[in-house]
Amino acid sequence: MKKMETLLLVRPSLDYKEQILTYKQAFIGQHLYGGSRLEEIEDIEEWLTHLEKASSYTTVDTGRSPSSTFLCIRQSDQAMVGICNIRHDTNQDFLLNTAGHIGYSIKPSERRKGYATEQLRLALEEAKKLGIDRVLITAADWNIGSQKNDSS
Repeated sequence: MKKMETLLLVRPSLDYKEQILTYKQAFIGQHLYGGSRLEEIEDIEEWLTHLEKASSYTTVDTGRSPSSTFLCIRQSDQAMVGICNIRHDTNQDFLLNTAGHIGYSIKPSERRKGYATEQLRLALEEAKKLGIDRVLITAADWNIGSQKNDSS
């Protein structure tokens, strides 16, 4: 059995600009889950500013839950293989009924390697650090991979 690559969750920064752009490019024509508007915002510096604003109850847009976004980096080559967004609460109907606390994706070329399971495990550790004791995780009925991703 092949040993799992070590993955790390890191805060997005300009140090990862090229990896972020490559990741974003891999999702052309499909939704990029967990990207906190990465697919919509063209400029990486503007996206980083958006993430900073979204991370606090005092600066997040009215009616939105604050969230923390992390890049999932493979330690061996520093490649970005995933992204995840942890919502600090589920005080919106959309989060409570559809999206849950954690949204995430894996780069299409890196799927089926166990990275989603490990990224979710790491995200649950980060949620605990944020003081989230009970995490609501949802999966669309068509997303068989995520439905199998039971990290409880």
